[in-house]
Amino acid sequence: MTPEDIRTATGPVDLIYRAGAAGAVCWARDYRGHVRELPMARWIGGPHASHRDRLADGHVLRHCTARPTLDLGCGPGRFTASLRERGWAALGVDASRAAVDLTRDRGGTAIHADLFAPLPAEGCWEQILLTDGNIGIGGDPVRILRRAVELLAPGGIVVAEVDPVTTAACREVLRWETEHHVGQWFPWSRVNAAALGDLASTAGLLVSSIVDFDHRVIAVLRMATPAGRSG
Repeated sequence: MTPEDIRTATGPVDLIYRAGAAGAVCWARDYRGHVRELPMARWIGGPHASHRDRLADGHVLRHCTARPTLDLGCGPGRFTASLRERGWAALGVDASRAAVDLTRDRGGTAIHADLFAPLPAEGCWEQILLTDGNIGIGGDPVRILRRAVELLAPGGIVVAEVDPVTTAACREVLRWETEHHVGQWFPWSRVNAAALGDLASTAGLLVSSIVDFDHRVIAVLRMATPAGRSG
């Protein structure tokens, strides 16, 4: 596959999202042809999730407060909806219209937007969520962490999920697929726990805590200094 193939390939990404939410098997394929199943049950959450995933998700939610939370790459909205159920301010953001619709269907508030475009209440969010590896969105973890710093209120935190140290950190080009649909190619990065500290530091953040729930690694990041906002 050539770089031109990667740039021009298109597909029904939202159809894949909806198919996965309805129970279809979905997977990610890299440009070398390697595939791995997408964890749709985890992304949907609730009774679909495993015991391990419920523990890890509960740890994420324990770091959230009644103050506003922004869920970047919210997917079908399990965190956004859970926070709204508590009566807390939470907003999901996703580039997939289907993901936004699924979030709204379960009672969450979400907008369809590019994470790097202007977003509501920039600089006022107490918690930024980058779960399910979303620190890798766009293939540039430092860029998305710097974006999180722009969005954070003073004293706010980023709750990020990364890979365990046994998983190699790498940059990938992926697409989602089902038996009937093929999505677009997009850049992605896998960040492991060992690499997180340096990436966070470059973005003006410090790793405050990190916990491994059977290979789901949840980290809490805080701004290193007020100057970290300048990125």
